[in-house]
Amino acid sequence: MSGRLADNITYFARALREAGMRLGPGSVLDAVAALDVAAPQTKTDFYWVLHSVFVKKHEDSGLFEQAFAIFFRRRAFIDKLIATMSPRAPAKPDDPDRKPDAGALRVAEALLPKAKNDEPPEEEKQEISARLTMSDREILQSRDFAQMTAAEILKAKQLIDRMVLPDDRVRARRFVPVNKGGVIDPRRTLRNSLRAGGAVIDLAFRDHSQRHPPIVALCDISGSMAEYAPLFLHFLHALTDKRRRVETFLFGTRLTNVTRSLRKRDPDEALALCGAQVEDWSGGTRIGASLHRFNRDWSRRVLGQGAVVLLFTDGLERDDLDSLKAEMGRLHRSSRRLVWVNPLLRFGGFEAKAQGIRTMLPLVDDFRPIHSLAAMADLVKVLSEEPSRRHDPKTWLKLAG
Repeated sequence: MSGRLADNITYFARALREAGMRLGPGSVLDAVAALDVAAPQTKTDFYWVLHSVFVKKHEDSGLFEQAFAIFFRRRAFIDKLIATMSPRAPAKPDDPDRKPDAGALRVAEALLPKAKNDEPPEEEKQEISARLTMSDREILQSRDFAQMTAAEILKAKQLIDRMVLPDDRVRARRFVPVNKGGVIDPRRTLRNSLRAGGAVIDLAFRDHSQRHPPIVALCDISGSMAEYAPLFLHFLHALTDKRRRVETFLFGTRLTNVTRSLRKRDPDEALALCGAQVEDWSGGTRIGASLHRFNRDWSRRVLGQGAVVLLFTDGLERDDLDSLKAEMGRLHRSSRRLVWVNPLLRFGGFEAKAQGIRTMLPLVDDFRPIHSLAAMADLVKVLSEEPSRRHDPKTWLKLAG
């Protein structure tokens, strides 16, 4: 294998790693060996050989596609690489490169790092920093997840792990002993008096126990949600680590319970297990059918004791809307509170005009954005607050006419 090809594959793998993909030296050796065996004749063949080696998680497919388009932008460059493996070059050009999508910023940053000579002098840096009105952390709080660089995503994950959850305890039916207050506990009072021979009656008290309500998350992982699902799953992993009763389900065209995978201590390992467990990542979406499966098989198991449901989806349903309305109604009646988080609310001009959204809005208690750290922090506060009229989901129907 040509040394030039191996060098380029090494550089490409290093850029993918800086963009957020987990790759090691073994992956580079496997990629070079795969190219040597497959001997691709076209750019498409070259793409899929590298894709089969480097992409190990569903959410990495988009990053790889954008990185490949940027790295091999010039057709003559990849033709020369293919020529090192075969005397035959591609006969006709491939389709033109697509416009970079959300997430391309960290790919371009990894592939085309800024030269040191292009950085402003130290004096200019200090002057710019003095004029800023917001700190880096404040800017990061409002940055859209889809537009974050790899370094910003790493910082965002660290901030998510350090989020302080509110004390949203609710009253349970079970009684626990208390020193003062509550009601008299006759059984414990009589038992204590018998120990003293019945001469002294020391009253014992009991009161209802307080505990956190169960949280059930239904997360849409279809293609339209692919840029936001990984960080929302990271949030759910942090939530699972801090709370005992958190159940997580992923759905696209089918429903998958990933609660056990998210209980792994390492977040990267937990998300990798989720990706391996789910078969419909970044595919289509069937909200109504997925909710029907949840209501039929899981609602009685996980929605007891005043559970709060977090529904993470854009609501762009194309199937039977009558079925969607019926399943949303059943889900709303079975939960203490149904909170819908939708990344489409990141757009200032969002209007509830899609039929799926209009069908779901009257059947939820809260309608919130989930596109940034600030929106995620607001969601954490919402878990301990009662629904307010200011965030009544039905107002979006009135605004849309």
